[in-house]
Amino acid sequence: MSNSLEVFESTLQKTHLWLKEIMEDLKTHDRHRAYLVLRATLHALRDRLGVEEAAKLGAQLPMLVRGFYYEGWDPTGKPLKERHKENFLAHVYRALKTNALLEPDVDPEEAARAVFKLLTHRLTDGEIGNVLKLLPKEIRELWPEESRASTQRAVRKST
Repeated sequence: MSNSLEVFESTLQKTHLWLKEIMEDLKTHDRHRAYLVLRATLHALRDRLGVEEAAKLGAQLPMLVRGFYYEGWDPTGKPLKERHKENFLAHVYRALKTNALLEPDVDPEEAARAVFKLLTHRLTDGEIGNVLKLLPKEIRELWPEESRASTQRAVRKST
């Protein structure tokens, strides 16, 4: 197999692993649902970050995930000033609704928590810390305790 095909195989394999992890957290066998949850949450997060940090986060995503992370992005007017958990989750909810995944058992908070758990396990601690430092407390609380604790330790060390 040529190197160019290996790159595609590799990103496809990584993306399937990411989706599988989300499916396990959401207790579903629906890969399409996991994809839509990942996409909606990443878009809400991307739009809450400044352009530079959004690009740094995007650089750590598998190539295929990076493609739908940037899909439709217009950095004009970013970051959004969503300071409260409810506003952020409403953003996730609207994205899920837009993608025809609005079902009674799809909870935007559960979706966001599953994606943030995945990012905590798959991205570098430094990048997660940079993202968390930019988020208001209410939105940071959607992330796993382990990522919030390590960020707090890093902030204390740097001061």
